[in-house]
Amino acid sequence: MADARFPIGRVTLPATFTPAERRAAIARIAALPQKLFDAVRGLDEEQLDTRYRAGGWTLRQVVHHIADSHVQAYVRHKLTITESMPTIQEYDEAAWARMPDANAPIGSSLAIVQHIHGRLAHALSAQPEKVFGNRCMHTADGEKTLDDLVATYAWHGEHHVAHITTLRAKKGW
Repeated sequence: MADARFPIGRVTLPATFTPAERRAAIARIAALPQKLFDAVRGLDEEQLDTRYRAGGWTLRQVVHHIADSHVQAYVRHKLTITESMPTIQEYDEAAWARMPDANAPIGSSLAIVQHIHGRLAHALSAQPEKVFGNRCMHTADGEKTLDDLVATYAWHGEHHVAHITTLRAKKGW
């Protein structure tokens, strides 16, 4: 049986990105808001409060996590573009998912994802190729390139959308 934690598999970082592969990853980042809207469209409160797997987050928490994480992603990408080897701080995702706002209505997080992804995709699309070799230091994962961040967040959004769509398919929603 497939691992419900990773419905599309684990992230794999390419050794190098071709310009076409990078454009495709940026397009995936740009497309995420619509994929997320489509994934949650029509879900009621009870469905949003259903865990996508035993011990996992509720669909509501997943939506809020995407917003929380991708706000971090926006800052991480921009720091890596504009600074020399910035430190990218880890944060306690599980603690954030336990905060009261992770059980609030999802509209604000859907709006955050829409606007953050619009800005991020625009910023990334405007960069010269050489910038994607810029490096940062992640406090938990070590040294990363801007290309690594692009690949990670292109995957990350789709990974969590798949948590929602997989549960919907399983439940017949």
